[in-house]
Amino acid sequence: MAMQRIGVGVIFAIAMTGIVVSVLAASLLMAYQRVPNAGNVKAVGVGVYRDSDCTSNVTSIDWGFLEPGATANVTVYIKNEGNIPVVLNMATDNWYPTSASDKITLSWNRESYVLNSGSVQAVLTLSVSPNIEGVTSFSFDIIITGTEHA
Repeated sequence: MAMQRIGVGVIFAIAMTGIVVSVLAASLLMAYQRVPNAGNVKAVGVGVYRDSDCTSNVTSIDWGFLEPGATANVTVYIKNEGNIPVVLNMATDNWYPTSASDKITLSWNRESYVLNSGSVQAVLTLSVSPNIEGVTSFSFDIIITGTEHA
């Protein structure tokens, strides 16, 4: 039987096709949207801390990389800095870009919570809409207040 030889050009073409297909498949699998936060945390009447001993203040939060439809949680500790019970509330401000506030929401598990004295653990939850478009990075301020409990 006679063996048929495959030319170097054919082998090269097959190899290049395989590389191109691999690169295209990998790019489809690695599609993500980077959505970091560079906002500030302001506290009024209370302190916001990273640790349960309330020794390390939270001044900013890094939410990491978030994809559309993702949620991320950050645990903080809220300390009553006064000597009377306070009601906890949270708001956001200074969104950049402003359109991000329509597709990204922040909530927490301590809204309207009465903090008598000491501190309490709180979980902040950032949710990104699955339909977010045109936002590759964002920033906003988180404002946590403790107002006198009547």
